Order: sequence, then C-alpha cells, then structure tokens
Amino acid sequence: MQSRKLREMRLARRQVLAGLVAAPVLLSARAAQAATDGAAVVDNWYRLTLELVRHTPIYSPPVASRALAYMGIILQECLAGGPEGLISLAGQVNGLAPLPPADGPVDTALMLHAALSIAAQSLFSHTGPTGQRAMAAMERNLTDKLATSPHASASIARGKAVAAHVLAWAETDGGAKIENMGFPQQAVKDAKPWEWVPTSKVAQQQAPLLPHWGDVRTFTMAGAADCGLPPPPAYSEEPGSAFYAEAKEVYDTTRALTPDQKAIARFWSDDPMLSPTPPGHWISILRQISDRDALPLDRQVEALALLGMAMADAFICCWKTKFDYNLIRPVTYIDRVIDKTWQPILNTPPFPEYPSGHSTQSGAAAGVLAHLFGDNFAFSDATHEDDGLPARNFPNFAAAAEEAAMSRLYGGIHFRSAIEQGLAQGACVAGHVTQLKTRAA
Repeated sequence: MQSRKLREMRLARRQVLAGLVAAPVLLSARAAQAATDGAAVVDNWYRLTLELVRHTPIYSPPVASRALAYMGIILQECLAGGPEGLISLAGQVNGLAPLPPADGPVDTALMLHAALSIAAQSLFSHTGPTGQRAMAAMERNLTDKLATSPHASASIARGKAVAAHVLAWAETDGGAKIENMGFPQQAVKDAKPWEWVPTSKVAQQQAPLLPHWGDVRTFTMAGAADCGLPPPPAYSEEPGSAFYAEAKEVYDTTRALTPDQKAIARFWSDDPMLSPTPPGHWISILRQISDRDALPLDRQVEALALLGMAMADAFICCWKTKFDYNLIRPVTYIDRVIDKTWQPILNTPPFPEYPSGHSTQSGAAAGVLAHLFGDNFAFSDATHEDDGLPARNFPNFAAAAEEAAMSRLYGGIHFRSAIEQGLAQGACVAGHVTQLKTRAA
C-alpha cells in the first residue's frame, strides 16, 4: 500500500513539473497582477526551483540547502547598491569578492530573471530531461515578457555577470561535486557498538551519505566547529542508563502515537524525491508569507539570502557533528536491545543520528525568520497541500521549528538529545547569520 502511495505521489509531482514546460509561469495571486515585476520573477523561479529539488536525484537536504543559499546570495548581489537599499555580502561572507557596480541603468526584473536563469541551469544541471525543458521554457517565456525594456541588453548582461561571479565562488567551496549521489563506494565494516551502521538494504546506502559535508566552506562562521555540540549521552545497553532511557522514549512514544503526532511526523518528513526537502520546506514557508503579505522585493531578497545561508551553514555544522560522533540510529539500537520486531513509521535516513538535521536547520531557519519578521509572527504552512497533507498553523517560527524537531521522535528517527541539541545548534548558526549587514541603513 505504501509503495503504491509513493508511486502516485511521484506521478503527481512529475505531472506538476511537466506542466511547467507547457505553462512555465506559475503565477501566484500576487504575481498574476504584475507578471513582469521583480517580485513575480523571483516567485516564478523559486516555485520552479522547489520542483527541481524534488526531481534531481543528488539533491539530498545538504545539497539542496547549498543551492538555495547561492540563489539567495545571487539575488542580494543583483540588488546591492541599487535603489532598494540592499548592500553587498562581499567581504562579509567567507571568500566572496566584490563585483564592480552596474555600468548604467538596468531593468530590475530582467536582471533578476537573467541571473536566476543562469543560476538554476548551473545548480540543477543534473536534473532530468523534464526539468531541463522546464528551465528552458521558463527562460524563454520570461525573456519574451521582459525583453521589451529599453535597457534589455545591459540588464541581461548584469544579471549574467552577477550569477557567474557567485557561481565561480561556489565552485571553490568543496560541495560542488557530488559523486554516486553522495555515498562513498566502500561499505561500513567493523563498527563499534555505538557507531552508525546501515539501516537500509539498498546497496548504495551501505555507506553513510556525504561523510565530508562538514568540511564544506561555511558562509558566516570560520568553520563548522564554531557551532559544535557536546557529546550525546554515553552509549549503554543498561536499562538504568541515560542512553537506554532515550531509546525507550522513542520506543514507547512510537507505539502510542496520536493521530496528530502521526500527521506531524509525515508533514515534516520531507523526504528527497518526494518533497522539496527540509530546506525547501522552509523556503516554501517564506514564499507563502511573501505572497500573503505582499512583501516588497527588497524584503523578499534579503530574507531568501539570509534563510538560504542559515540552512546551508546549519547542515554543514550538523554534518560535521554527525560524523564526529557517528552515533547509532534508534532503529538499530531498539532492534538490538529492546524489541526486534519494532519499526519506525518513517524510513531512517542513511547517515549518523546525532544531532537531528531537521532540528538544526529548523532552529536556524526559525531564528533568521524571527529576526526578520518578529518573535510572534503567526503563519499557516500549506507546503504539502498538493500531496494531500492539510496546512498547519503556527503562532510563531519557534513553534514550527520545535514541531519539526519533535516530528523526528514521532517518526522514530532520532533520540531526544539529538532533537534538543540540534535546535541549539541551529540557534547558534542563526546568531552568526543575523550579524550580517544586508542594508545601507
């Protein structure tokens, strides 16, 4: 039954992406009013991007977060020094050199379109034929609508120059090349009792995903160690130990889940190839807020840049910590020590347990969004309505992050320490990101 459901979901999402080829401008309620303004351009490219994340096999959550970070920075650099009041991130984030200012007037919408077109085609060069056709159709459609500008040539040239500049920098970060979908060729052998071992029978997943991602260049801190974490509880199989107690909590909780807890686990699951992944989920939240509140272009760009960098740095820090401690997953421990028949309701991802990636990146995302919109900013999240999951309402970003984090306990994927420390690590990352200066005043 589950496999049939997954096939149906994949088919539905392929149909959405295929529809972009025939009608590549996905106008939101706001964008329909002015299909050629800068905000509409950003909206359309990001809607396509979230579909491309679903359909590009190498786009695990860390890889997706990297692409979304560079897209946001490209937007920020396009508007830097312009009338919107944004300033360059060059000299603030690691290794980004300044770009000479634009030589003469440009049309903002066309510049952004040219930049995002180059960015998408570079960052999603490994997507399939349908995704390639969708990007080409989007590029043609919006160019036709925007190229009547008297500054068309200069605007396109400027957008391409900004994108090329940022993408050349991106090539040097250590995360640009993904081989074998991020899995090492050598399977895990001779693991110690507390160490991660494969939780899937899939041949490719006999080694953990992206073991060196913690060495990718960060954006806003000296390195991943700047937001390191204390060790998890010491491994023990003794019933009175802290480690056993955390495993028993996972076991007991998953055997008595309420309908709402099951819904929470599935809502935040955000599996690769079935969703825009966890970083795409938070970008989707921002896009919904932008559409609902008609955010001006400068606020959208600022938020996309900061949110993208926060999630990318969060995954780098999280992955560094994961492989420093290399901790066993609940499904392995519970099968070994508590109950050989137990299974979580979600599939366990193929990499070490501590800390929770969902928790770290959600804590970082919530911290940045609260910085931008306030601590008591209520919103509704309808990211998965097209997949049959109803919208969920939140009084603030922290509440959403906490629910996303706890979803991993309900799903049977993480221990409580990984969840709580992941949120703390995300808050640390957000603290670095929100120190960036994005505006002239």
